[in-house]
Amino acid sequence: MKKWFKRITAGAVAAVVFGMALMPQGESRAAAARIQVSVPENRVPAYEQGETKTFVLEVKNNGPDELKNIKAVPRLEGEEGQWPFATDYQSYEEGKESMAPGETWQASFGFTARGDAAPGRYRVVFDVSATGSGGEDIGGSSSFYVNVTANESGKEPDGSKPQGGAGESWQGAGGAQDGPAGWTAAREVQTEGGSMAALAGSFENGPVTGGGQASSGTVPRVIVTGFDTDPGEVKAGTDFKLTIHLKNTSKASRVSNLLFELAAPTEGRDEQTTAPAFLPASGASSLYLDQIGAGGTADISIQLNAKADLVQKPYSINLAMKYEDQNAAQIEAQSSISIPVRQEARFEFSDFEVTPTVISPGEESNVSCSLYNMGRVKLYNVKALFEGKGIKKEELFVGSVEPGASAAIDAMLEGEKKTKGPEKVKMTVTYEDEAGKISKAEKELQLEVAEAVETTEWDEADMKPAPSFPFVPVAAAVLAAAAGTTAAVIWKRKKRAAEEEVLYELDGPSEDE
Repeated sequence: MKKWFKRITAGAVAAVVFGMALMPQGESRAAAARIQVSVPENRVPAYEQGETKTFVLEVKNNGPDELKNIKAVPRLEGEEGQWPFATDYQSYEEGKESMAPGETWQASFGFTARGDAAPGRYRVVFDVSATGSGGEDIGGSSSFYVNVTANESGKEPDGSKPQGGAGESWQGAGGAQDGPAGWTAAREVQTEGGSMAALAGSFENGPVTGGGQASSGTVPRVIVTGFDTDPGEVKAGTDFKLTIHLKNTSKASRVSNLLFELAAPTEGRDEQTTAPAFLPASGASSLYLDQIGAGGTADISIQLNAKADLVQKPYSINLAMKYEDQNAAQIEAQSSISIPVRQEARFEFSDFEVTPTVISPGEESNVSCSLYNMGRVKLYNVKALFEGKGIKKEELFVGSVEPGASAAIDAMLEGEKKTKGPEKVKMTVTYEDEAGKISKAEKELQLEVAEAVETTEWDEADMKPAPSFPFVPVAAAVLAAAAGTTAAVIWKRKKRAAEEEVLYELDGPSEDE
């Protein structure tokens, strides 16, 4: 009986232990599972005494939600008060603003192995913290092995060889935006006109003066690695956002208190129009960034306005930089950025002249108008295409049009088939810019194609004139007859008068009476 009781008790204890092992371990362990911290390829970093190298942590968001305010901070005291690296700062910290689910971020630290560090294996501890999607704080720690070896003149002691894995993997929470090792998010600069983020072409990095590390004699250099504009094509007279990509080329030293000054060239034909080619849309042209980690990158951006009367060409912007190294030494550097500016084509069409407005199939109508180039850029390879119902397609080449000039568009449109009254005819004008990019503009007119009007045909016989009345001979005959009649009447009157005179003489009194 006692034996059976012992067996039952042992089974119950085992069941309780097994059940506890299967139970959730609380919010801290659940939260910790959201972030994984490791080193590249799980290798043990090795430092020679006095050597400067970049220590890289890989932080991955294993959770389903985005994480914010991710920070990675090493414990400078190390394990049991031992820290194998020289401490140039009170604390070291790398951060990222946010991390998407599944995203991996590399946090980089520039460490220099102490010259007096005993050769051997050290354990360094990093604290990683973040804020979850619900505002909860998530954090944890992870430790990794580091090997320190003697310099070339010394002996490498036993135990300096790597033993075991690179370190103990830690699960926690973290977040940041995509970026290379040592990436520091760009910060917006608050100005009187609002927030500015600090500027696209080509870029060039100038000389660096000042600064320098006492141990190595090197000067941390901040360079421009590229830039972007939004929109991608900068047009004269418009606002655009310029983003400059920066990189700290030093693998050992971070830089801080970075001040940037942008200076654009002055453009204009006279005192009234002279002004910088680019001006801030709001605020000032000075930008500030608090720091860039060793080997890290950052972005600065600013909202600018391109002068409206700029000629179409690239314009250079000078970027002056002032910053401090880890010893607070002042450093100055220069870079330049070349931004191509484009002028937008601007032109107008005159009213169409259409003669005639109604044609029959097979007949032609003359359509003409003028193109006025009112912009500051040349229009190349201008073509005009006419399309519409009832007409044959017609295309003509106009040529290139200089700024401030005009060109005539004159086409003969042939009717093809009858339309139901006046129909729209579309003129499509295409042209190219200096880069060969084709653009187009459209204008419409009205034209009617009607049936031909039927006409009666006449032969030559029908076309002969009818015989006319002989007015001249008849008139002559009438006049001759009238003259003859008049002469006869006069003759008769004279004869009668003569006869009456003879009778009077015969019948008159004699002299004897």
